[in-house]
Amino acid sequence: MRCLGIDYGAKRLGLSHGDEVGVAVPLPALTDVATVEPWARLGQLIQERRITDLVVGYPYNMDGSVGFKAKEVDAFVAQLKERFGLPVHLVDETLTSYAAESSIKKQDRRAVRDSGLIDSRAATIILQDFLDQQQPPALPSEE
Repeated sequence: MRCLGIDYGAKRLGLSHGDEVGVAVPLPALTDVATVEPWARLGQLIQERRITDLVVGYPYNMDGSVGFKAKEVDAFVAQLKERFGLPVHLVDETLTSYAAESSIKKQDRRAVRDSGLIDSRAATIILQDFLDQQQPPALPSEE
């Protein structure tokens, strides 16, 4: 399994990559999706990295319900499926952007926001959550 993790945003798409090794690594974000359609660049990335599965963060509210942002993600996921024909897995992204942002020094956060660094770190957390769920449980050790 070769996965592309995506943290969807109207302005930026955070991206990460992971495979059968089970470790997610950040990729450069697509930072201009508000002005340029990202489909060609996503297609190129999918082809170059031989992606077999797409993993998208799904924005649940803190109470587990879905809000208006989820409708945007649903439309994005429908386009992913239509354009690339790959399985798309949804992963709860609650607090991933917060966790990604808190890993950056407070004084640097504003400067890196537009770079997509936070978005790609969030995509990495999302993908790692998915990959961790795919790993078989560890065998109990014999003592």
